[in-house]
Amino acid sequence: MTSPDPTEPISGLINRARAWLAEDPDPATRAELTQLLDARDVAALADRFAGTLEFGTAGLRGALGAGPNRMNRVVVIRAAAGLAAYLREQGLTGPVVIGYDARHNSEVFARDTAEVMSGAGIDARVMPGMLPTPALAFAILDQGAAAGVMVTASHNPPQDNGYKVYLGDGSQIVPPADAEIAAHIAAVGPLASVPRGDSWTVLDQGVFERYLASVVGVVSSGGPRDLKIAYTPLHGVGGMAVISALSSAGFGHPAIVREQFAADPDFPTVAFPNPEEPGAMDLALALGAEKDADIVVANDPDADRCAAAVPTADGWRMLRGDEVGTLLGHALLGRGVQGTYAASIVSSSLLGKLAAAAGQPFVATLTGFKWIGRLPDLVFGYEEALGYCVDPAHVKDKDGISALLLLCELAAALKTQGRTLLDQLDDIAREHGLHATDQLSVRVGDLAEIGAALSRLRTTPPTSLGGLPVTSFEDLATGSADLPPTDGLRYHLDGGARVIVRPSGTEPKLKCYLEVVVPVTDSVDAARTAAADRLDAIKTDLKSAAGI
Repeated sequence: MTSPDPTEPISGLINRARAWLAEDPDPATRAELTQLLDARDVAALADRFAGTLEFGTAGLRGALGAGPNRMNRVVVIRAAAGLAAYLREQGLTGPVVIGYDARHNSEVFARDTAEVMSGAGIDARVMPGMLPTPALAFAILDQGAAAGVMVTASHNPPQDNGYKVYLGDGSQIVPPADAEIAAHIAAVGPLASVPRGDSWTVLDQGVFERYLASVVGVVSSGGPRDLKIAYTPLHGVGGMAVISALSSAGFGHPAIVREQFAADPDFPTVAFPNPEEPGAMDLALALGAEKDADIVVANDPDADRCAAAVPTADGWRMLRGDEVGTLLGHALLGRGVQGTYAASIVSSSLLGKLAAAAGQPFVATLTGFKWIGRLPDLVFGYEEALGYCVDPAHVKDKDGISALLLLCELAAALKTQGRTLLDQLDDIAREHGLHATDQLSVRVGDLAEIGAALSRLRTTPPTSLGGLPVTSFEDLATGSADLPPTDGLRYHLDGGARVIVRPSGTEPKLKCYLEVVVPVTDSVDAARTAAADRLDAIKTDLKSAAGI
């Protein structure tokens, strides 16, 4: 978002708020704004009006509320009008498919988008109900669409919502499309000048059934299915899709976290509806223990991510995103699936080594499936933040449902051998070295803190981290032959270790991604202990160098 202008007179702020109120079609945000104006709450008004929610490659995402610095119907209608103008300018014909999840106002924003597209003479097709994000990505290809819109804020807090944009290739937008769409949004005139139509349609359930059929197609028919599964959709929209997919693939009915099964935009049982956040998986892990499950699996609220945990002698252990990505990639390579394998640069380097050993090409991309999903000849891609693409022929985005199904099939196959997913990871470590990853994530109240930390690291890059010499330093903002410019820093350390520092694209966080590689000369446990100590030492030094 853009920064407020501290020099704007209070009268100017009040006038802009009143102008917004005059065209706001939403009674809820009108009431919110009226109350603030009546109270002359300048601080709250400035927060809503002295900046704008910026449209980027992630679309729009922010807190719900009145004003240009919030997610609301005015902002969404302008975004839809800007997208429609962009499609016309580019000569992109065909329908626009619109999906939505169960968050507050998601269905309203989807309907507004459909009406604006219809008013612009575009065939708008709305998904048949609150459905997972990967179902929308599937529908873009299924419908031969020119573009797609998904109304979701994924795993953000309940007060947020968002607006993701895809083009007809089924991938999320990348530059320069984001800036070009943003320019059209900025050029939208008064809201009353935006044509609205009612000729949009709601797709029938067939599109979702075809999506589910493609999901089931990622697993082999007739394979082992003896697996006790515990599952939670974390109050999101993945629940029925997962149950249907597991059943169609031949698995038994999973144990369900009942308190979290129904879609609920308030996410009442968790502080953050993100399976990576502390406490989010507590109910699922307790259910797994109660049912003596072989695996606990979860989706985030829009079901584009998949989390997993497995039992150990010391209790349940969450698998890191890199571990799940390694297991899925290794399984597909083991099946002889040929094509390009990919991971984001902040993910482990292990998949690249596995692909090379199998004679398959590997590509490291910038963070985000907008980069991974569009790769030619892609057969598998992942990013460490629990996002996996196991069927890019049908979904060119991360898909937590198909990944969940493939992971369960792998766990069931290993179970017939008396082995587990952890045993498989240990075997991979023995062959290729233990690749241990971790993350240092700092949530800030002021976005300027992120810029200050990055500036310190750019100006005075560390010469060693965790006792390992820094062998090279790259400012990713300058770009390279392999990567477009992005705001971030990369340090290569002795022994194959690596650190990447970047701002989050969706949350007010500074993220640091760490990897160390430890040869397994004695036991995997000994290598794991050594790696953990090394990662802790790197974290300590990195905090000091960044001043966080």
